[in-house]
Amino acid sequence: MPSKRTAPRQRTAPRLLVRSSDIHATGVVTLDPVRRGQKIIEYNGPRLPKEVADERYADRIVTYLFGFGDRGEVIDGFAASMFVNHSCDPNCETDEINGRVFIRAIKDIAAGDELVYEYNLYDSELEDIADCYCGAPQCRGTMYSDDEIKRRNRATTRKAASAAKKSSR
Repeated sequence: MPSKRTAPRQRTAPRLLVRSSDIHATGVVTLDPVRRGQKIIEYNGPRLPKEVADERYADRIVTYLFGFGDRGEVIDGFAASMFVNHSCDPNCETDEINGRVFIRAIKDIAAGDELVYEYNLYDSELEDIADCYCGAPQCRGTMYSDDEIKRRNRATTRKAASAAKKSSR
């Protein structure tokens, strides 16, 4: 009687390795090639209202919070997805699908490459810093979104004008 062999299962998500990163601290590397458009991993964790997350992490320098949706919610990340680093030359992006956030490849990614996406940070305090260390030729030097940079510049200008007005009295 011939042996019954089953075809090998096709992997729906690549194998990932969390390890030290040349970009920043800890990163995530794919152990398998990833095709453009492929979902890689879900950004998962408890969902919190932004106000609760702000209070909970007020004194922490490092957080793994991911803002999403129209209701001001954040995901308090855990597992491998929280270690995917920022880059100004990303190979991934995030997609929100039915209240869930997935990291998806925006180009083919070779096995051994670090997964990175553009953080587009927003809603910061003026004294907050979010320097970028990605090293990409087109590095913007910050992990803030373009809109957040504009908002911060306007707020800094208003603050300086207000201070100048007070000192001239």
